[in-house]
Amino acid sequence: MNAHVENTHFSIASKALLDHPADADSLKAALRTLGGGVSIITAGEGEARTGATVTSATALSVEPARMLISLNRTSSTWPVVERFGHFGINIAGADHEALANQFAGRGGLRGPDRYRGAEWTTAVSGAPLLVDAVAAIDCAVEEAIERHSHVIVIGKVLAIRIGAGHSLLYQDGRYHALAR
Repeated sequence: MNAHVENTHFSIASKALLDHPADADSLKAALRTLGGGVSIITAGEGEARTGATVTSATALSVEPARMLISLNRTSSTWPVVERFGHFGINIAGADHEALANQFAGRGGLRGPDRYRGAEWTTAVSGAPLLVDAVAAIDCAVEEAIERHSHVIVIGKVLAIRIGAGHSLLYQDGRYHALAR
């Protein structure tokens, strides 16, 4: 009898999940419920620097060490990553909310202006890395796969910096800091 009750419950729950069309708005609404770590992607050199705030940075493999990011093909960041062949993944901490907003384009800052108000160093690849990041990962582009609106960029990890603190999270259109 319990199996029948569980199946009935699952069926009702599944039906509720299917009430939305499989379109962009519904997908965005669903993904807003998933909290993600905030990373600032950096690329370029000098006046050709730019970057973006993402929740799509993740490890593809630890052996060999490879990272994966997803960038919108129409963003200002993708052409710079492609041109320079590098990118930095700067894991943002609780104190980086304003910087994450800058790199997300809030306030209208573009290119090298997004780097204002923070201290940066140059990685092995030439990518800018945030000095006080919770962690920073320097990558050389290994492969780029263009699909639909985005480019999936696989990076070979060249160097890793580990700082201090806890990563900044983003969910439902807001930043969240974990407290210990």
